[in-house]
Amino acid sequence: MTIFDVIILAIVEGLTEFLPVSSTGHMIIAQNLLGLENSEFLKAFIVNIQFGAILSVVVLYWKRFFKTINFYYKLFIAFIPAAILGFLLGDYIDAMLESVITVAVSLFLGGIILIFTDRWFKKPKSEQNVTNQNAFVIGLFQCIAMIPGVSRSAATIIGGMTQKLNRKTAAEFSFFLAVPTMFAASAYKLLKTHEAFTAENIHLLIIGNVVAFFVAMIAIKAFISLLTRYGFFSFGIYRIIVGLVIIILWSMGISLSI
Repeated sequence: MTIFDVIILAIVEGLTEFLPVSSTGHMIIAQNLLGLENSEFLKAFIVNIQFGAILSVVVLYWKRFFKTINFYYKLFIAFIPAAILGFLLGDYIDAMLESVITVAVSLFLGGIILIFTDRWFKKPKSEQNVTNQNAFVIGLFQCIAMIPGVSRSAATIIGGMTQKLNRKTAAEFSFFLAVPTMFAASAYKLLKTHEAFTAENIHLLIIGNVVAFFVAMIAIKAFISLLTRYGFFSFGIYRIIVGLVIIILWSMGISLSI
């Protein structure tokens, strides 16, 4: 991997991690367009540049993280379902990640769902605070995102909307929940693949995290604005297009992997 490859992948990660479009699907496309070999370092790099994206949430919403202990209690409640399921089905989830067609179909079907999401869930008359029950339900929805291509952001935001949260509140809680979830996933992956990071390529990980951090900050601000004004329809159309692109490339016999 070159520094150019690292920057491109980090930009893709930062742009898509918190949007309801599936960062996994975009990483597949980016990796293959760059012609990168599916090495152990690349797999580890793609997971661990999430640290930069996580930090962007903490920086943008730092006041929330120093507000009350109840804030962390709700995050813990929401985090538990995915933590348990991830521990029990970790190997099976990794196996699904190897299936490009699974990612593509999830993108396509998820896009169809997003197109109708705004019709299914009407805007609440007033803003509602996240309760412990809301947090647990959102945590259950996050488990669906273990299917590659579903999008953790899309699943948790829709989960929040089923609890009558407005788009902005649901999206922000999704961002907050990403911090413990992505940190745990990244730390676990780092422990399993630490040997892939050598003195020669550790600087690539640092560069990737820095780029992902700044790009994610821009993406989060833009997403909140777009979601509040226009809803999910455009994201649904975009997901369908990306899913079809992957399916077409796969059907043409072009080797795709992540």
